[in-house]
Amino acid sequence: MFQIATMGTRGVALVLLGAVLLQALLPASAAEGLVRIALKKRPIDENSRVAAQLSGEEGARRLGLRGANSLGGGGSEGDIVALKNYMNAQYFGEIGIGTPPQKFTVIFDTGSSNLWVPSSKCYFSIACFFHSRYKSGQSSTYQKNGKPAAIQYGTGSIAGFFSEDSVTVGDLVVKDQEFIEATKEPGLTFMVAKFDGILGLGFQEISVGDAVPVWYKMVEQGLVSDPVFSFWFNRHSDEGEGGEIVFGGMDPSHYKSNHTYVPVTQKGYWQFEMGDVLIGGKTTGFCASGCSAIADSGTSLLAGPTAIITEINEKIGATGVVSQECKTVVSQYGQQILDLLLAETQPAKICSQVGLCTFDGTHGVSAEIKSVVDDEAGKSNGLHSDAMCNACEMAVVWMQNQLAQNKTQDRILNYINQLCDKLPSPMGESSVDCGSLASMPEIAFTIGGKQFALKPEQYILKVGEGPAAQCISGFTAMDIPPPRGPLWILGDVFMGAYHTVFDYGKMRVGFAKSA
Repeated sequence: MFQIATMGTRGVALVLLGAVLLQALLPASAAEGLVRIALKKRPIDENSRVAAQLSGEEGARRLGLRGANSLGGGGSEGDIVALKNYMNAQYFGEIGIGTPPQKFTVIFDTGSSNLWVPSSKCYFSIACFFHSRYKSGQSSTYQKNGKPAAIQYGTGSIAGFFSEDSVTVGDLVVKDQEFIEATKEPGLTFMVAKFDGILGLGFQEISVGDAVPVWYKMVEQGLVSDPVFSFWFNRHSDEGEGGEIVFGGMDPSHYKSNHTYVPVTQKGYWQFEMGDVLIGGKTTGFCASGCSAIADSGTSLLAGPTAIITEINEKIGATGVVSQECKTVVSQYGQQILDLLLAETQPAKICSQVGLCTFDGTHGVSAEIKSVVDDEAGKSNGLHSDAMCNACEMAVVWMQNQLAQNKTQDRILNYINQLCDKLPSPMGESSVDCGSLASMPEIAFTIGGKQFALKPEQYILKVGEGPAAQCISGFTAMDIPPPRGPLWILGDVFMGAYHTVFDYGKMRVGFAKSA
């Protein structure tokens, strides 16, 4: 703001002219103004880490039983929301609901689309009493809705009913916003969580109850000049400022290079095509022909298919959970699988030929879960509950990769056996030696034809300080069922290294090195 003391008319005119010129020279985002929400960061603590492991195991068991049930608004689509684990979430921001605003701490989650907070009418869930609760009677802008709602996560669930009220995000007031008043929050996840609720920034296609997301309302009500929002996670501070989410554009001080943009390939999540994954500059071949990925601010780690995550964890020296099924497949069927691959047998049919999976040429079937086979790609994308079948399919992928590198058969079988020792627990974590970071390779992901590399200090998470400190791999295994999967989930580990832009107007996602 310019302060004008005693000046003549000419002096005032010159100052005004200068202001106009300065406004013209500023970047568009700075000139128009941005709506900033400060994000708070908390370190991962040991209690939350243990709770996350327990919840993750329970979530994996539930997922195995449910298969690909959809719980969002998408109907027939596999629902990633149902797999989400918010236990280790580190970044939170504040919003207000009602008039006057009642404050809530929420996760701004690009991997879901609903807004929910605990309700004052939540009487029988202990979790509600540990968090702020919405009181409709104290808001002059509250509108009754009453439609029932429920969201099942991999590690917890919420149920309640829809209401409508004004939602304050930064300086913006979104009117008549539909949200869920949670009256049931069973399980461990939300009781120990450091946040009150979730504000989803995904597309309406996955919104429970087909509720219009907060972001849509911001755009519809003309509250932002540019239909773009961006995330910057401050990875340089241990405490204090955790970063910012910027609505209406992006802040040039948050990134150090030009953004690489890729189109959204399927609305629902912020989904796009990703290319090859490289370990230490060497191709894994896993996504050479393309993989699907989503940018998900509500996932703390970086999740991918078990087969490739296991290879990454092996290269960085992570210790996982020994899979006896995996070792059994290698010892009893390894040579037979190799022979079939060398005979150029269709990879999708190998595990059925050795008797570990059922495959009739069009469908792969295992333990009551059916998986559609992509005839063009010639491979099964199924999520099999049968451990031996699953282990066989992973072995086929690993062996294909090793054969492409012209490794001998003996070396291939020994290597696959080593990978069995590195299998991570489902939806869980793997530990690494904190003193070995200097020798760990970079892991790179190809997006828009450009490689986005993560250094060890970027993908290893430290728990605690001093001699008692422990380090965990930022890579976790998560096998997403069709039709959404297989899929990579680029969570906070990736978004912390790369400033991420969600361009709703042009339906694209952009990445650039974070400042």
